[in-house]
Formats: sequence, C-alpha cells, structure tokens
Amino acid sequence: MLVIRRDLVDAMVAHARRDHPDEACGVIAGPEGSDRPLRLVEMVNAERSPTFYRFDSAEQLKVWREMDAADEEPVVIYHSHTATEAYPSRTDISYASEPNAHYVLVSTRDPEVHELRSYRILDGVVTEEPVEVVEAYEPTGAGAAAE
Repeated sequence: MLVIRRDLVDAMVAHARRDHPDEACGVIAGPEGSDRPLRLVEMVNAERSPTFYRFDSAEQLKVWREMDAADEEPVVIYHSHTATEAYPSRTDISYASEPNAHYVLVSTRDPEVHELRSYRILDGVVTEEPVEVVEAYEPTGAGAAAE
C-alpha cells in the first residue's frame, strides 16, 4: 500500500495538468528504507510527448546523486497519461528499474477529474496497490507506538 500526503498528490496532479497535453514525470524521494514519500522533484520529460515519457539522463543522474548524498531513495516514480487510463504501458513496464518504488500514474484525460493509481513493477510483473491519501504521516520512532 502507498501511504502519501495529500499535498504531494495535489502537486503531482498539478504538474500533470500543467504539462498536459504532454506527459509529466517526476520522483518523490524519501529516507532510505522508510517507504515514506517526502520530497517531490518535478522532472523534464525529455520526449516532450503526449504518449511517452523519459527522464532526461543528465537530470536523472543529478537527482539520483542528490538522493544518495541525502540518504534518500526514490519512493515514488510518477508520470501522467494524457489520453488513457492510469495503467502502465508496455514501455512503462520495460523502463521500471526501481524494485522498491511505487509507480504512480495520473490520468488527465478528463479535464475535470483526475485518476491516480499506484503499482509495484518487478521483473515485468505489474501489481496494483491501494493508495491511502493522508493529511499528515503518523509519527515514527521509538515513541510512535504510544502516540
């Protein structure tokens, strides 16, 4: 299950709407091993296409190095579909290279309502997972159980 703050969902949807009719893409970093998305990084769709996305390789290298330096990892990798449902395409599946990431798709095909779905993609196998949108994350750490 993906647990994600509402402000991050709103930011992904806003990015997808802003880049429409081209696909938008980005990553949400979080502390290594936490499975907690915290820091959204909008990235450039190097393809500038309504049907395909690809991270710019130089930008991706820079962002991944920044995450490494901050002991972060890509918790969410997101992109939008502009004319189809929020389900990974064959190309999306073939490019999925982060085994621990949640792959979030936002469909902007309806100008009034967005569709947001999350998947795990491992070795070409797509598994949809529930998404829980929260206002804030529950506290973590030693005292969290008592709170």
